[in-house]
Parts: sequence; structure tokens; C-alpha cells
Amino acid sequence: MVATIRDVAKLANVSVATVSRYVNGTRKVRGKTAERVKFAIEELGFRPNAVGRSLSTSTTKSIGMVIPSISNPVFSDAVSGVSAAIRKEGYSLTLTTSQYSPEGEVDAISTLLENRVDGVILTVTDPETSKALELLEKSAVPFVMIYNQPSSGRATMTVDNVAAGKEVAGELIKLGHKRLGMVSGKFASSDRALARMNGFVKGVRDARLTAPVICEVDFEAQDISDVLEPMFKDMNAAPSALFCSNDILAISVIGALRRLKIAVPKEVSVIGFDGIAVGRHMYPTLATVVQPSKEMGKAAARNLFERLAGGQDPQSVILPHEFTIGESAGPAAKHDPTDLQTQSKPTSKRSPT
Repeated sequence: MVATIRDVAKLANVSVATVSRYVNGTRKVRGKTAERVKFAIEELGFRPNAVGRSLSTSTTKSIGMVIPSISNPVFSDAVSGVSAAIRKEGYSLTLTTSQYSPEGEVDAISTLLENRVDGVILTVTDPETSKALELLEKSAVPFVMIYNQPSSGRATMTVDNVAAGKEVAGELIKLGHKRLGMVSGKFASSDRALARMNGFVKGVRDARLTAPVICEVDFEAQDISDVLEPMFKDMNAAPSALFCSNDILAISVIGALRRLKIAVPKEVSVIGFDGIAVGRHMYPTLATVVQPSKEMGKAAARNLFERLAGGQDPQSVILPHEFTIGESAGPAAKHDPTDLQTQSKPTSKRSPT
């Protein structure tokens, strides 16, 4: 296995940024720290990527950005924040998408490295298994993640997705809902969606209610009527409220429910996640968890520039989210049978964390 810059940092017991500074000579690493880094490099046979070193000695004044999709406005908001921040520093933005694919992420990063960007801001499917992040670390090009769950030793700008998912469960329970469900994009394609689901399930189980119905769909799905129809064949047993892993899915769910002649929120409440602008202009207005995407992009750019200047190691920041109660969420339907709204008995089954 080829040694990466993270392997060197771990063996030397220093940060990735320190190894990068030693390799590229952007800032002097002194004394015993330099000796440990040198030993680790020799011990592991680490060979710095030539592209990464060239970036440290001659800048292109260009920042690369990789987002999963341009069809979801939440990513556009982040791009807007990044673009505004880097323009002030005299940099340009090179934007590409991965289509929620790990392979797409690797292709995108490879292209950005070939174009010799000075740094990268990106969202990946799962930081813990990401080959794209390994490629960046091997090249010694600084990067900052946005939206992803925090990953050890890597800079990340995000919100507390688990806490937000749990908060949604609590809001629906306060509205009297006891049969809950979730419609999410594929968990394998989004660590954020998985975290939101874990928080939502925990909130439901903490209230000693029956575990929610979980339904995974494609992130790019337009009409999910066929997916929802079996779930709502029997309205007395169907969920009275649905949490969607993002606003685009929530809007699709509301449309699908209308096609199935199911009223929102009179018969089924729907809550999304992201806080995209279109949700405030539709009818019913969308209840959602708002994350500060534009500020997230600005924070990522600021963090990246501080690292390019050699003044800061990777840091993660949890930005605040806000639950907004829109017209798509309302009290549980009064016709729900009492026996279906009673709390289930506690079980020994472990809930996901």
C-alpha cells in the first residue's frame, strides 16, 4: 500500500499541515518535530506528489469545488458563499459535480489536480472511506469539507445532523404524531442523510414510539408516487408524518401525496431539511431544518485561505441550524385510531447511533 501524508503525520505524531509544510518548504519545521517527520517519511517510503509540491511554490489563484449535484439549490447556496469569499482574495472558482458517486469524486479531484488548483472545497459521500480525500492528502493540496460529518484531522464546515434529526422527531411528536416515517436519499451516497436518520430514529425511540418506517430513494428522483403508494394503501396504518432528508425530496413527496389524493398537512405532515428558498414560496410552505449554506461556504473559504497561508491546522466547525415550522406540518389527524397511537413497549433492540 502506498503511504499517504496522513500515514506520515500519524507516525510522526504531528498534523497533516505540519508534514505538508515540511515537504513543501512553505514554512520552516524546526528541531525534533522536523526529525520525527523526516524519520516517518523515510520509514514509510513516502513520496510527495509532484503536483502537490508545485502548487506550494507557484499558485494558480484558483480554488476547486466539488459538489454532489447542481440540481439541489442547497449546494448552489454554498457555491455562492465560496465564490463571494474567494473573489475578495483575487481567486477564481473551478466547479464540478460528482453525482453522489465516489468514483465521480475521484474523477473530479483528479481533474482539479491536473488543473493545478491551489486548494479544494468539497462534499463527499463518506469521509471515512473516501478515495478522493486520500488522493488530496497524498498530493498535499489543502482542502475543506462542507456538509459532511466531521472526520478526524480534516477540516469540516457542517451542522449537527444527528441533533437536527432528533429535533424533527420531537417537533412531530409535540404535534401529536405517533406513526412516523422518513423518506431519504440513499444512505450509501450521503453520510449526512444517514446521520439525520440516526437522530430521527433516536428521537422516536426515546419517546417509546414504534420505530419509524424508512424509505430510501434516488437523490435525483422526480416522481416517487410509486414508492409511496404501497406505504399509504391503508391510511389507518400509514405514517401520519414524514421527515425527508432534504427539501427537494420533501417537495417531491408533497407532489406525490397530492397525486395519491392525500392532503398535506391535513392527512400527512411533511418536513424537509436544508431551508432552500423555494420552500418558502410553495403551498403549503415547507416546514424544514434550515442550515446556513452560504455562511458554510464562506467559512470553508476562510479556513482554506488560512491554511494556504500556513497559519492554521485543519479545524472543524459546527454551525447552528434552525427548525422552521411551515404549513406542511400540522397536528396529527384526529381520526387516527387510538390503538395505533398508543406507545409501544420498550424493547431490548439497540437503536442506531
